[in-house]
Amino acid sequence: MPRSRSTPAVVAERLQKYLAQRGLASRRGVEEWIRAQRLTVNGRVAELGQKVTSADDIRLDGRPIRTRAAAAAQVFLFNRSPGDPLRESTAERAALLERLPKSAGRRFIAVSPMPGVDGGAELVTSDGALAARLQRAIHRLPTEFTVRVRGLLGPDQVAGVKSGKLDRPARLVVDSLDASEAESEAANRWYALVTRGASGKDIRQLFERQGCLVSRVMRVAIGGVELDKGLARGQYRQLTDEEIESLLAAPAPAGATAGPGNAGR
Repeated sequence: MPRSRSTPAVVAERLQKYLAQRGLASRRGVEEWIRAQRLTVNGRVAELGQKVTSADDIRLDGRPIRTRAAAAAQVFLFNRSPGDPLRESTAERAALLERLPKSAGRRFIAVSPMPGVDGGAELVTSDGALAARLQRAIHRLPTEFTVRVRGLLGPDQVAGVKSGKLDRPARLVVDSLDASEAESEAANRWYALVTRGASGKDIRQLFERQGCLVSRVMRVAIGGVELDKGLARGQYRQLTDEEIESLLAAPAPAGATAGPGNAGR
């Protein structure tokens, strides 16, 4: 006698969350659609907090919304050139997010993006909940930056950078600063810095506090996810499930305490 297969339970979700996770809009954007009575569910005007499933007929301004779930774990790694816009195209350059496949979503969220003048590794996803989890996780992970400064740092400057002191009370956790073999580029020097809980803006400030003239900050690795030579500037690749899990599962470093300026950033 053949074994019966159990049918997976269909879980209902709030309409705002359901559409946001599929990259169709932010939760706030969906709420605005609902308040404006632009959304209907099975022929009836949608209500705030209403729960839906994939079996429901959801329409915006009378047009069916394709709510096929984009892979919840779709995360893309960009190698962004300094100055390349992530979201909005300029007269000179097209936005990087426009290169992503339409099937991955319509609205992408950058996780702890680098300042526009800098570049390197950028993580983006159309899943709002996943983006929030990655945002929290990235501050627990060792992140490697390369920093181009004018001239060679003196011993006091090196010690100041390693102290992790910023303009706010919180300090960064600096794991290492490779100053002994700093690469030269004319009058400039490149330094490799591994730290935790830092944004690209923090890294600039960390060096500038020591009187350094910083011309470029590049993020080259986030946890175990690195920019490899096969990923050219302006290109992207999709992270594997294993890479995503490694980012999300990273524990807080032993004995490390987050300063008040790091919480919730």
